[in-house]
Amino acid sequence: MILQALVEHYEDLLSRGDISGPGWGTAKVSFALYLDKSGFLVQAAPTLTEQTRGKKTVLAPQEMKVPAPVKRAMGIRANFLCDHSGYLLGIDSKGKPERTHQCFETCKELHRKILASVDAPAAKVLLSFFDSWDPAQAQDHPALRDCWDEITAGGNLVFCYEGRYLQDIPELASAWEQHYLSSGDGPEMICLVTGRKGPIEAIHPAVKGVRGAQTAGAALVSFNAPAFCSFGKEQNLNAPTSQYAAFAYTAALNHLLADREHVQYIGDTAMLCWAKGAEPAYQGLMGLSLLGSSGHYSEQDLFEKASRLAQGLPVEFDETRLDPERPFYVLGLAPNAARLSVRFFLRDSFGHFMENVMRHHQRMEIIRPGFDSYPTLPLWKLLSETVNQNARDKSASPCMSGDVLRAILTDGRYPATLLNGVNLRIRAEHQITRGRAAIIKAYYLKNIHSDVPEEVLQVSLNPDSTSVPYQLGRLFSVLENIQSAANPGINSTIKDKYFNSASATPATVFPVLINLAQKHLRKIGGGLQVVLEKELGSIMGKLNDGFPTRLNLAQQGAFQLGYYHQTQARYQGKNKEEKENV
Repeated sequence: MILQALVEHYEDLLSRGDISGPGWGTAKVSFALYLDKSGFLVQAAPTLTEQTRGKKTVLAPQEMKVPAPVKRAMGIRANFLCDHSGYLLGIDSKGKPERTHQCFETCKELHRKILASVDAPAAKVLLSFFDSWDPAQAQDHPALRDCWDEITAGGNLVFCYEGRYLQDIPELASAWEQHYLSSGDGPEMICLVTGRKGPIEAIHPAVKGVRGAQTAGAALVSFNAPAFCSFGKEQNLNAPTSQYAAFAYTAALNHLLADREHVQYIGDTAMLCWAKGAEPAYQGLMGLSLLGSSGHYSEQDLFEKASRLAQGLPVEFDETRLDPERPFYVLGLAPNAARLSVRFFLRDSFGHFMENVMRHHQRMEIIRPGFDSYPTLPLWKLLSETVNQNARDKSASPCMSGDVLRAILTDGRYPATLLNGVNLRIRAEHQITRGRAAIIKAYYLKNIHSDVPEEVLQVSLNPDSTSVPYQLGRLFSVLENIQSAANPGINSTIKDKYFNSASATPATVFPVLINLAQKHLRKIGGGLQVVLEKELGSIMGKLNDGFPTRLNLAQQGAFQLGYYHQTQARYQGKNKEEKENV
């Protein structure tokens, strides 16, 4: 299913002219080797271009359209018209002269095989070069002497004749395409993607660009041990894929990964998404809906567009009319040594995906502090609530991140690891942030629990709730406020010492805190004392059965929400009073 969807995406990109045809790819090229009419090397010129890297502009190899590079595992396999100096020039830079000689001879034979019948001057010039070139004399060659270190550094080289790169000459390009489509030394089998019988690709092209994977590329389909093989088949013959299908799905993946504007990283997982038809606007709206607004779209704009799509209505976005019924795909890839692991693969209509995202944001809605600038919590902000921000590595758990994203997109249950991560940070820091409160609220709205009733899971304070744990959380916030009023500027409050024990074993802690509060109230005096005593009495009146001996994890969630709601209500009241005074 994954490979079929990627092959379809490749064909959509090809029909739009956004990707090269079968047998072609891209490579970063460092030097061009200029040949004369006799096939002699006359110059080696750099092909570096100015590129922006962060805030700097640097010279970097130029990315060119070239014949599709092969994937090299252990053997010797040459590329056509574009390769490093070991293959094209036979230069040994690794202390393996015999192997380098074999590489050069393999490259020479490949070009002879493809170009032998091509009646074009450039083809004859290139074959003359291979016939006359002596790798043993390369270091003394005048065209290479001044750039020897750069040539042998491992970058890709291409050939140039009469001002044109050889891969751009129609006769040579046509010869390569015919060779590519007719090549294949694998056994004849039925392709699991196309359903057609033909030669099977034993080693698939590399997938490049996944953060954390090998820079040379990683494999999505790979078999490297007998335990993974069946019926005596080796390598990728266990998942028979034709040369065309292998090229198409890897080309589509590489195109998606190269689009830095739309590839998103959640933990170590690269989230790739695309719509049938390959219009990029679908990717753009999905990314902004999950990760927050940017550019010329406000949060309100995104909310309105996502709401219309969730209702099954088309919208205009980036000059594209988005169809809510359009099939949409989301693929999560994570690095795994020389291979890629699939965290998730989802397929649904675009409108249904947007509906699920909207439901998630509605569950996460909660009163926010005045300094919080996020109208809705982006996914990266949500995940950061499970991480110690003073740690060197601030990345959330990769498995949890993937599970959370899957839950959002499928409108499924949130993983228990999300709640556990939040609880660990609360116990360690004694801090209920907006994000942590929102996660607790959303978790119990979706993962329904009888100890956290819906009356607790509100956007803002619900003073009429009958939930004892919720009222205990409110009570703790009031007691903290009384202590702060009695001791202005205090550095450490009861929250720093008693929050965890109060939320777990109320009967042990609250009598001590209430006794302490009475002393603080006498110290405050005046009208404020009356107001705080009234607030304290109002909550105590709802605790007719006294303090519970113990609260379970779900009840502690209600306690934490009560504390957060009461604290924010107090801050909101202060802000309103200050504005009125101004």
